[in-house]
Parts: sequence; C-alpha cells; structure tokens
Amino acid sequence: MLSVEVAVPESASFRPNPRFAKAYLRVAAKAEARGMAEHRRELLADLAGAVCEVGAAGVARAAPVRIEVREGTADMLPVEDASCDAVVLSLVMCTLPDPAATLAEVHRVLRPGGQVRFYEHVRDVHRVVAVAVDLVAPIWARLAGGCHPNRDAVGALTSAGIDVSVVRRFGFSPQRGIPPTAHVLGRARGVLLT
Repeated sequence: MLSVEVAVPESASFRPNPRFAKAYLRVAAKAEARGMAEHRRELLADLAGAVCEVGAAGVARAAPVRIEVREGTADMLPVEDASCDAVVLSLVMCTLPDPAATLAEVHRVLRPGGQVRFYEHVRDVHRVVAVAVDLVAPIWARLAGGCHPNRDAVGALTSAGIDVSVVRRFGFSPQRGIPPTAHVLGRARGVLLT
C-alpha cells in the first residue's frame, strides 16, 4: 500500500495556520473515538494492491500494513502513471487550491478500472444550513488552514469524469458541542464518463 503525503501549496485561499494544526490534532483524536475511525475502516474496506492515499501520512504511521510515504502535492502526485489500483481521498478536498487539478492527477495515476474512495465533509443539502455555512466559509477558511466547508466533493468528482457509484451522506460531529456537519463516504471508478 502506498500513502502520499500532500503538502497544499500556499495560495490566496490557503495560508498555513500553526494554531489550527495543533488544535486539529486534538480534535482528530476525539473525532476518531466518536466515529471517524469507523468511517475510515468503511472507506478502506476490501482495498488491495497499490493504493495511493492522498494526505494520510499521520494515519500511515499507525497502519497495520507496509506503507511508503512520499512527500508531494495533490496537484502533482509523486506516483507513476496508471500505477494505482485505488486512490483514497480522505478529508482533503476541502483544502485543495485546485480540486480539478487534483482529480486530473487521480485519473493519471489510476490503472484502468481503478477505484476512487472518498470521505469528505461537504456542503449541506439543507438550503438554510448550506447558506449559513456559505456565510461563514470565508472566515473559516482563513482560520482553519484553508478548509472550505461548503464544497461539493461529489459534484467535483462527477465533473472530473469520475463515475461515482456509491454515496452515503450523513451528519457527523467530531466532538461534543459542535453540531453535526454534512459528510459523504463513497466509491467510484476513475473512468471518463461519455
């Protein structure tokens, strides 16, 4: 299994925030206990062969299988063309400066018939909640390491020609006191739609 650690380049919408990074580590530990670990198990279930997991270096250190971590960026994955049986996107699409460029890279590195697995927080389907999140999104992005909580990950995958076959939508709260936010967990084939 191969895990690619993604360094998101600085841009107008992303500036590293060390305070957020420290806070995220504390929140992530609580989120794992509240259900995120089970979400990841579901995400990775039954994967085999060469798997490129974008942005998972922290998880890679604790993995029960041999994993090679490569430093790179999401829009230039350090993986050979058509070399992966699967690509996993886990809570990274919200911070990508150019999601379309990353998804083009996903196409490039996938073998024919390869799978795309994804676990992302997304724009809520309830209009009132979605509008409220849209209003706070610019401030949140500056405070939270470039995170855009109102992105449509499934729409981005589909627009990139990735054949999304399974999507499970659910609300998830990473810790007490934080209202559940919209998440998706799904599977797709990395083939161009015609």
